[in-house]
Amino acid sequence: MSVAIVTGAAGLIGAECVRFFSANGFRVVGIDNDMRRRFFGDDASTAWSRRALIATIPGYVHHDADIRDRERIEAIFGNHAGHIELVVHTAAQPSHDWAARDPATDFSVNATATLGLLESTRKHGPEAAFIFTSTNKVYGDNPNKLPLVELERRWELDESHPLFQYGIDETMSVDQTTHSLFGVSKLAADALVQEYGRQFGMNTVCFRGGCLTGPGHAGTMLHGFLSYLVKCSLTGTRYTVLGYGGKQVRDNIHSRDLVNMMWHYYQNPRAGEVYNAGGSRHSNCSILEAIQICETLRGKKMNVAFQDEHRVGDHIWYISDTRKFQMHYPEWSYEYDLPGILEEIHAGLSARL
Repeated sequence: MSVAIVTGAAGLIGAECVRFFSANGFRVVGIDNDMRRRFFGDDASTAWSRRALIATIPGYVHHDADIRDRERIEAIFGNHAGHIELVVHTAAQPSHDWAARDPATDFSVNATATLGLLESTRKHGPEAAFIFTSTNKVYGDNPNKLPLVELERRWELDESHPLFQYGIDETMSVDQTTHSLFGVSKLAADALVQEYGRQFGMNTVCFRGGCLTGPGHAGTMLHGFLSYLVKCSLTGTRYTVLGYGGKQVRDNIHSRDLVNMMWHYYQNPRAGEVYNAGGSRHSNCSILEAIQICETLRGKKMNVAFQDEHRVGDHIWYISDTRKFQMHYPEWSYEYDLPGILEEIHAGLSARL
């Protein structure tokens, strides 16, 4: 049976991958040691997700392993040599703020471990598709240099600008910009994934995500803003907006839509590719707009505070141009829009909490 190895298997995208690829005939091997709990505390633990996968996915094999443990990772890949058709690498340290507190751990998880996974794939599954969940933070704060206009509830790109209609594409420079240390570690991994495709002819791809979200997200203050926002709405916890008056804009893509992009890539892979993967003009909002939707869903005002200082390398306005992917894979399309995403998150968190 064809094997799919998924890192970060209990996380938002990882768990979606486990369910999706198992349903499509793969034997799925998951790697996840709940390091998210170490990063962000007990509320961010993905232990509940791991238990659900083990209980409900036939044939699923879970390894409580650290992706930085080269000996353990090599053994896992070696056990499936000759059968590995797909590697989806979603495990990461995902926070700007956390990376600044411990740059060495951030880089070892995001960059060094990615190198090890690429090497294990090259050795034990060289024909496999290697899919990496990168980030739009590889562009640093270059998007903030665009001509932005402040509106009542959001920042917006000047309508005369060439990027206004579709958003930011893959040609934006990753140079001469402030990334945050998190952005640097993800950029290093992104470049490695591309290079293995080009130098070794491997089927590698980077999906540079916007805000990845969905009902399976263990949102926390430092990561996963839509999920955490809904959680605060449900619990009455104060939500603190970090900078820009809450008018900063993000595009949001449901985990299912992203995994469906991966599925299309797997079926017709292209070596060393890069795709921006976000909600595009189809699904985007400012934080103020998201708060308003949450208040409508809950029928109750949220407890919101504003902090003037923004995070290092944070985007004021970011909308992904996904036309390159849609040109290469025209049968893919969005299933979820922003209201549908928020309704699902609201329902999922209501049940969990």
